[in-house]
Order: sequence, then C-alpha cells, then structure tokens
Amino acid sequence: MSILEAHNVRIVGSGDQLVVLGHGFGTDQSVWKEVIPHLLDDYRLILYDTMGAGTTNPDYFNFQRYSTLHGYADDLLALLDELEVECCIYIGHSVSGMIGCLASIERPYLFSKIIMISASPRYLNDANYFGGFDQEDLNQLFEAMQSNFKAWVSGFAPLAVGADIESDAVQEFSRTLFNIRPDIAFSVAKTIFQSDLRRILPQVIVPCHILQSNKDLAVPVVVSEYLKHSFGGKTIVEILPTDGHLPQLSSPDVVVPVLMRHIMGSI
Repeated sequence: MSILEAHNVRIVGSGDQLVVLGHGFGTDQSVWKEVIPHLLDDYRLILYDTMGAGTTNPDYFNFQRYSTLHGYADDLLALLDELEVECCIYIGHSVSGMIGCLASIERPYLFSKIIMISASPRYLNDANYFGGFDQEDLNQLFEAMQSNFKAWVSGFAPLAVGADIESDAVQEFSRTLFNIRPDIAFSVAKTIFQSDLRRILPQVIVPCHILQSNKDLAVPVVVSEYLKHSFGGKTIVEILPTDGHLPQLSSPDVVVPVLMRHIMGSI
C-alpha cells in the first residue's frame, strides 16, 4: 500500500494555492467537515489521517516510531514529497500544530505559513511554565484510559469539547475516539501529553498564526502567549470567543471566518 493510501489522503477543491489540514488526537480528517465547504472554491485542500487514527490500519502503527512526534513530522514530509508539493499553507489542529512546526524546521521552504488551532508545546506544568496539567493529573488520565477505555471516552469527550454530552460535536468526537484501538489511543495520548517541544520553538522561522479558544481544558490561554514569544519567526495570536479544544467542530460559525482571514492575510 502506498503512503497516500495508508494515510487516506484526499485532495479536494479547485484553487491554485495548496492548504494542508492536519487533525488532532482522537480525531481524523472528518474534524474539518464544517471548514472544507468554505475553502473548496478558492483553495486546493490536502486532507490526511495521522497514523493511529481510527480510519488508518492499526497494523501500520509502529509504537516505537510514534513514541515521539518526530515520527508524525516525518510522515507529513513524506506525504508532501509524494505529492510533489513545493509550498503550502499548513493548518494544524492540536498536536498537528506542533507536528507542522517540527516539519517546518526540517524544510522551512515548504510552508508559507503555519496556522495552528489549540496547539501546545508542553502540557505538563513546569517551573515558570503553566501547561495545564500536573503529572498526577496525567497519571489519572492514563490509568482511566487503560482501565476502561469506553468509560474514559464518555467522560473525556464532553470535557474536551466543552459542551453537553448530547451535542453534535461531542457525539462526533466520541465517534472518532471510539474508532481508535484502545492500546494505540493510550500510546498516542502518552506521547502527546508527555512531550516537551519548548526547546525547538526558536528554530521555527515560518510565520505562525496561533488560534486559541478562550476556554480549553487541554490548553490554557497563556500557552498561546508563550508560543508567540518563543517562535523564531513572525507570530500572531488570536483568542477565539469559544469553549473547548475542538472549536472548528463545536463553533464553526466563529472559527471559519477567522480561519479564512488568517489563510488570506499575512503577519
């Protein structure tokens, strides 16, 4: 199977400019379903699923390769190479924001800009750094995932989305979480939540647009300011009047016009 098939790569839209969309933990490319229709006429969109997503073949998930985020960044670069992409706008949700940053350090010329939604370089609190979680918080999260994955999803999804369990966005996030094989979900969550990419941020010289929900269980607002002052290139931050870690799913009416403005605009 080709790398494009393995990652369920889809190319849609009719514009000249390329936009690559990377999704976050627990989702797949369907997380962009409310965004895609607004971009089809003006942009060519490359959508793909990161390895381990429920839509990918779990047999292709290499636990060692994906024990760091560099494995995912290598996948992204391999996809762009296969598609002979020379330059693109990259939109990364959550962990894919950082995956795009890592890829841009290797090949800055491939990215005219990176737009990140709900991204964080480190989730653990540290001296002079507030990531939102103590190690005990993460230990409890990991334990819950391992002991009863179904119950964990049912509790985690509404908290992450910032909405009632009956809402469409929570139902959708629950669906994509349930699609993931539990041992893979646990491994991916551990890699993400224990990651620390703060030291590489100054190497990111591509212009970065940081979009962040005003209230996000996983990423405190102060993280966006930390990113702004740590990146090596031009950076802009916009705080969205939204709740939750997946605002493109839960508040598309707010996110879509902001996203389009950042795609078209420069810093």
